[in-house]
Amino acid sequence: MANKLIVNPIIWSPSEDRINSSEMYKFMKAINTNYNIDLKSYDDLHKWSTKFKPYFWESIWDFFDIIGSKGEKPYINPLNKMPESKFFPKGKVNYAENMLSGNNSGLAIIFKSEDKIRKEITWDQLKTQVASMAYFLKEQGVVKGDRVAAYMPNMPETVIVMLATSSLGAIFSSASPDFGVDGVLDRFGQIEPKVLITTDGYWYNGKEVNIADKVKEVVKGLPSLRKIIFAPLLNVSYEYNDNNFINYNTIQEEYLTENIHFEPLKLDDPLYVMFSSGTTGKPKCIVHSNGGVLLKHLVELGLHSNARQNSKVFYFTTCGWMMWNWLVSGLLLNSTIYLYDGSPFYPNGEVLWDFVEKEKINFMGVSAKYIDALSKDKINIIGNYDLSNLEIIGSTGSPLVHESFDYIYNSIKKNVSVASLSGGTDLVGCFLGGNPFSPVRRGELQGPILGMDVHVFDESGKSINSSKGELVCIQSFPTMPLFFWNDKNNQKYHDAYFNKFPNVWCHGDYVMKTESNGFIIFGRSDATLNPGGVRIGTAEIYRQVEQLVEIVEGLVVGQIWNSDTRVILFIRLNTEFELTKELRDKIKSKIRIGASPRHVPSKIIAVEDIPRTKSGKIAELAVRDIIHNKEINNQTALANPECLNYFKNIEELSC
Repeated sequence: MANKLIVNPIIWSPSEDRINSSEMYKFMKAINTNYNIDLKSYDDLHKWSTKFKPYFWESIWDFFDIIGSKGEKPYINPLNKMPESKFFPKGKVNYAENMLSGNNSGLAIIFKSEDKIRKEITWDQLKTQVASMAYFLKEQGVVKGDRVAAYMPNMPETVIVMLATSSLGAIFSSASPDFGVDGVLDRFGQIEPKVLITTDGYWYNGKEVNIADKVKEVVKGLPSLRKIIFAPLLNVSYEYNDNNFINYNTIQEEYLTENIHFEPLKLDDPLYVMFSSGTTGKPKCIVHSNGGVLLKHLVELGLHSNARQNSKVFYFTTCGWMMWNWLVSGLLLNSTIYLYDGSPFYPNGEVLWDFVEKEKINFMGVSAKYIDALSKDKINIIGNYDLSNLEIIGSTGSPLVHESFDYIYNSIKKNVSVASLSGGTDLVGCFLGGNPFSPVRRGELQGPILGMDVHVFDESGKSINSSKGELVCIQSFPTMPLFFWNDKNNQKYHDAYFNKFPNVWCHGDYVMKTESNGFIIFGRSDATLNPGGVRIGTAEIYRQVEQLVEIVEGLVVGQIWNSDTRVILFIRLNTEFELTKELRDKIKSKIRIGASPRHVPSKIIAVEDIPRTKSGKIAELAVRDIIHNKEINNQTALANPECLNYFKNIEELSC
C-alpha cells in the first residue's frame, strides 16, 4: 500500500540569472545545439542522459575537453549485464594528466591545519612537485599496477603522491592517521603496497598527536614496502634509523624535474583502492577505474557543483573518507581546492565558517552530523560572517533531516543552495544530489545525478513512486567498481550489489521518491526495522529524537524477541540530564506524534557513547550484533571501539 503522498515545501529557489550562468545550463545548451533538440529543464536533461547514455558520456568528454583519445565507441555492453559494461573501451586517458592540465597561474591548493599552519601551493609548484615525486617513484621500481599507500593527514603532500602515482598508472590508496595499527594493516596488508607515505603526526583539538610508534608498527607489518616517504607536519624529533625511509623534502631536492610522463591508460585501468568500513569483518578493497572516476567527477563537480576555473572548493574530510577523493578532483576543473585538517570544533564551532569567510569559498561540504551538532549548540552564523561568496553547502554521510534544512537557512545563510548527497565509497560518487536548476525542498535530496538511472524498487523488484523501498540503479555507470581485491570469481562483488535484484544495482538505502522527483532517505536498508512485519527506517526515529535538547544523539536497532523484532533505542544524553520516567515518556510521545506509533521503541536505554565508523557514520550493525551476542571481528574500523562495551550484557534487554 502506498504511503501518504509527501509534498515538501520549497525553501529556496535559484534565480533565473543563477540558472543561466551555471555550467549545467551551458552544457544543456550545447546538447540542444549538437543534437538539434530542445531540453528545457533538469528533468528533461536527466531523462536524456539515461535514455541516450552513449551520447551523454561522449558529450561529457567533449564539453570538458578531456585529454586523451576516445576510441571508436563511447559505450558497449555486449552481454547486457551491468558489471560487463565498458565506457570508451578503446579509449586512452590518464587521470593525473587531466588533473594537471590547467594553465591557471593562481593557486591550486590551500591547506590549513587548525590554527597552526596555512600553506599555499601554486599550480606551477604542484606540477613540479608531482613531477619530482613521479621521478622518484619510478626510480623505486613503481610501475603500472603497483600500489602506493598513504597513511596521512589531509595535506598537500597526500594529493601530490596520489597524482604522481596515477601518472605512472600505479594504484593509490589512503588511510587517515587516526586509524590504529590494526585498522591500517587490515587495509594496506591486503593490497601489499610497494611505497608508503606517512608523517610524524597531526593536530587535533589544539593538541599534537604523535604517531611515530604507530608508523613503526605499520611499517613492520607491511613486508611488501620498498620505501617509506616521510612528510613531517609537526616537525617533532623523529628518528627512523632505517635506510628505507626518505624525507619528502629530500625527494623534492634530489629528484627535481619539471618533466613528467603520463602513462596512457585504458579507462578501466585501476586508479584507486578504497575500503569499506569493515565493521563486520575485514574491509572490502574496492578498486575504481582511472577513466570512470574522471568522467563521474567531472559531472558531479563540473555540472552539479558548478565548479570551474578559479572556483574555490572545500569539503571537510579526512583521507580515510571517499569525499577526500571527490574533493581533490576539483583540480580537474582548474578550481582551487581547500584542505582542512583537524577538529571542526576547535577552538569553537564557528572555525570552519571563519575559514569559509576568509578564503571566500564557493562550495563548502560537511557531514549531516556536523550540521546537526551546530544546530544543537544553537550556533548562529548569519550576521557574524560574510558568506557572500558561498553558493552551495553540500552535506552527506547520513540523511540531512528536515530540521537541519531549517537551521541552515535560518542560522547560516538564506541565499544558498543546499545539496544533500547520497552515494558512497562503492561508487566514489553520488546517485542523488543537488543541481543548479531545481529548487530546494525541505528534507529532500533534489534528485538523481545526471547519467544515473535511479529508481525505487519494492520487495518484488517493481519500480514504485511515493512509497518506501530500495534505492536501485538499472543502468551501468562509469564508477561501478572494476572488482574487489582478492575476490575469487567476483563473488563478493556480485553479492554486494546484484544479489537482491538480478542485473540491477541495489545500493542498500531505504528511500522514497516524492511527487517533485526528489528523494527522502530513511536510513540503510540493512538496518531497517521490521516490528510486526512493517519496515521502518532508522532515520525516521533519529529525526524525532535528536530534536530533543536532552539528547545528543541516538542509535536504533532491532532486537529479535518472541519470534518478532522489537525496536531498541540507545541514547547519549547531555550531561545535565538523566533518563527518568518522565524523559522516557517524552521521547515516546515525540516519536509517536512525529513519526507513528509503530516507531515507538520497546526499550530506551542510556549509554555513555555511540560507536561510529572513521567517517562518522553510526555503527548500527555492530551494536545489533553485540546485543545478539555475536562477535565483532574488526573493531579497529571504529573511531571509538571502546564504547562497544556499553552494549554488552545489558540486563534490560533480557526481559
